[in-house]
Amino acid sequence: MHIVDRRLNPSGKNLANRQRFMRRAKSQIRKAVHESAGSRSIKDADEGGEVVLPAQGVHEPSFRRSGTGGIRDHLLPGNKEYIAGDTIQRPPNGGGGSGSEGSPDGEGEDDFRFALSRDEFVDLFLEDLELPDLAKRRVVNTEALVYHRAGYSVSGSPANLALNRTVRNSLSRRIALRRPKPGEIQALRDEIAALEADDPRRVALEEELARKVRRTGVIPYIDPLDVRYRRFESHPKPVAQAVMFCLMDVSGSMTEHMKDLAKRFYVLLYIFLKRRYKNVEVVFIRHTHQASEVDEDTFFNSPETGGTVVSTALEEMQRVIDDRYSPDSWNIYAAQASDGDNTASDNDKTAALLTKVLLPACQYYAYLEVGRDSEHFPPGFIRRDSDLWQTYSTIIRNGAPMAMRKVGHRRDIYPVFRELFAKKTGAEEAAE
Repeated sequence: MHIVDRRLNPSGKNLANRQRFMRRAKSQIRKAVHESAGSRSIKDADEGGEVVLPAQGVHEPSFRRSGTGGIRDHLLPGNKEYIAGDTIQRPPNGGGGSGSEGSPDGEGEDDFRFALSRDEFVDLFLEDLELPDLAKRRVVNTEALVYHRAGYSVSGSPANLALNRTVRNSLSRRIALRRPKPGEIQALRDEIAALEADDPRRVALEEELARKVRRTGVIPYIDPLDVRYRRFESHPKPVAQAVMFCLMDVSGSMTEHMKDLAKRFYVLLYIFLKRRYKNVEVVFIRHTHQASEVDEDTFFNSPETGGTVVSTALEEMQRVIDDRYSPDSWNIYAAQASDGDNTASDNDKTAALLTKVLLPACQYYAYLEVGRDSEHFPPGFIRRDSDLWQTYSTIIRNGAPMAMRKVGHRRDIYPVFRELFAKKTGAEEAAE
């Protein structure tokens, strides 16, 4: 017997029911989020949307009668052909089930689709990561705010009183209401004083004077309706923006497995930066013995042949920074992925470009050396450090602000990302 609650959600229960379902199916949803992010482009990695969950992970609970044997009655909903006591003929072909049809796009009809908001998607994606504060030099908060004049308001601080606008409003109101001017009242008084006490015009002038004085008391010189304050609106300061450089070796030695590892690392870094900066731009630079700036699809999918000269990618990054991303206005982050190969004669030039040009301009530089999964190596095999790894190790030992890790399997990406971006203790910050 299956009991399915088809009642509509009562008022105010939608959010609670949704959160209850997410807690129950959290492991399946998190796995679906990670798989979904791997198939997205980097710039769309942190967007919400639907994720597909296996039906067996979200099946509805059912009640079953315990014990075996005996005669049982079954209630079949929707029956229009049989009544109690009728016998049902055996289905043809031995009664085998027909099964369910496959969908044209390859997704089974048992798949359960669940929509996630952007915040829910990112929280699940980064749930097991400890996010540090990377903005060390130029920007502390997500964005710096500057204030610009935005007209006037009827309330505000006395320091922002707009005196000229207030007096102008007062003058306009007094003219519209025909408030007597002080000169007019004084002229009437002078005229009355010049007349004799028995002059017949004196009574009319005194009445006119009394009327003007009374009107002056009714219509104030400055009314609260006249008062205006300068109004200011906050706007994000352009310096609170980041650019993320993705550098990758695409020579013949870089397999699709290695490129997939690099892409997953780039996705993590992009999502992280999007949570710290409102405006994040991504620059893709690929290289063999030559380097060029390309779009994301070309960066990951277009095949290339040739040797490996890392300095060409660094020179291209320097050119892009000089052309579009001044370090005075942009927070620059870079992530380089490679299998470690480099022309031996190029190592010194690579080290010089990093230490003298790029690292001083960067907020953070991470090097990820991707390789074959260690499970595919024979027992007892020890992989020798590559030439590029040895070059970068020398740079780090000299105190350069960069980090480097090795990755050989998908499961290593998240732990490595945590290591690279772990929050530092007070002792570690003091040591720096």
